[in-house]
Parts: sequence; structure tokens; C-alpha cells
Amino acid sequence: MILFPAIDLFEGKAVRLYKGDYSRMTVYSDHPEEIAKDFAACGAAHVHLVDLEGARSGGTPNLETVLKIRESVGLFCEIGGGIRSMETVERYLTAGLDRVILGTAAVADEGFLREAVKEFGGRIATGADLRDGMIAVKGWTEKSTVTAEAFFEKMEETGVETVICTDISRDGAMRGTNREMYRMLKDRFRVNITASGGVSSLEDVESLRAMDLYGAIIGKAYYTGDIDLKKAIEVAR
Repeated sequence: MILFPAIDLFEGKAVRLYKGDYSRMTVYSDHPEEIAKDFAACGAAHVHLVDLEGARSGGTPNLETVLKIRESVGLFCEIGGGIRSMETVERYLTAGLDRVILGTAAVADEGFLREAVKEFGGRIATGADLRDGMIAVKGWTEKSTVTAEAFFEKMEETGVETVICTDISRDGAMRGTNREMYRMLKDRFRVNITASGGVSSLEDVESLRAMDLYGAIIGKAYYTGDIDLKKAIEVAR
């Protein structure tokens, strides 16, 4: 299983939200590239980036910071947040990012999703951000009418290879990850699933690896010290 330590970006800083609430934001560093260097020092080969400003309003407001992170470490970099046009997809991929994650656009614009997958294949992933069993959009600020099952069925049909699945109720809450949900999704669908939200202990990492899940994202637990990233990477392997 691949472990993706995460950096969430807002105004060029590394931050974390509590359950996706922009009014409950903690700033962890003014220099996110230094965090990425520590990821690499701990043995990480991948990093998960989120442009929180982009997620809320679209665009690439943190592109300069993203590129600084990409240039400072030789890690596989995936990014999500506000990617709602082919122009934005191409901007990130031609700049050297390895994979982009479509969230709102994967729900609201099927034509764009299909075009992106046709053009870039496995370099396109999607985000299934779940609130009460429904897909949330626009930086988790709105709940759509699309169920998790319907979303995953559509991703399979469209040819999406990888889905980053977040239980918003667990994100940043340090209550453990939603193992039952991931087990059900892994058994039912054939896409690569990355677990996100609430991965807050080595036990969480062990249980997700035991499911043979594709990946898991570690966010707040790294920043609070609740997870030793070096140990977690060893467990994930």
C-alpha cells in the first residue's frame, strides 16, 4: 500500500482544516516545501497536495507554492483542489505534477471528465468526498445528490483508475478511519482506492494495508505527532 503524506495549501502556507471547515483552520508552516523534505527524509515516495483556495473557488492560486514543493523533492506529486478545466489539468501536468485529482468537476461535468481521462489516462484521478453517504463538492461546502455507489459506478464506467475517497466526518477529527466503508468499496468496485480522512494511528494503517487497499493519506496525525511517518511507511509496505 502506498502512503501519501499530505500538505493542504492556503495562501502559500501548509494548513489543516477540521472536517473541511474553513473557519477552523490551523497553520502548520509558512514553508510547505520544508515539510515535503521531511516526508522524503522519512522515506516517503509520494505526496498528496490540496489547493484549498482552488477547491473553494477554482483556479490554481497556490501554483507557485506547488511548484516549489515539486522542485524541492523528487517525490511523486498528486494534486487536487479546483481542477475544473482542461487548461488547469494541462497547467499542472506540463509543470511536472504526476497526477491531478478531479473533485467537483467529476460530479458536475462528465464531458470534461471523459476528455481528461481520454487524454491523460492514469494521470487523472477523482475525489469521492463523502458527507452522510453523498458526494460533497466545492471544497466540501456543498452536498450533491450523488451517492457514493453511483459515483464509483460512474468512475468505473468512465475508465478512471484511481479514486481518493474521504469520509469528511473523520477528516482532521483523529477518530480513526472508516474501515467498514473502505472494505465495502474495495470488495465492490475495481478502481484503485486511496483512503483519506481519520488515518490517525499505525493500527489504521495496518488495517487498510490488510484490505490490500491501493493507498492511504496521512494528514493531521503527521502534524500532531500521533503517527511516526517513518514507521507508518514501513507498516504500509
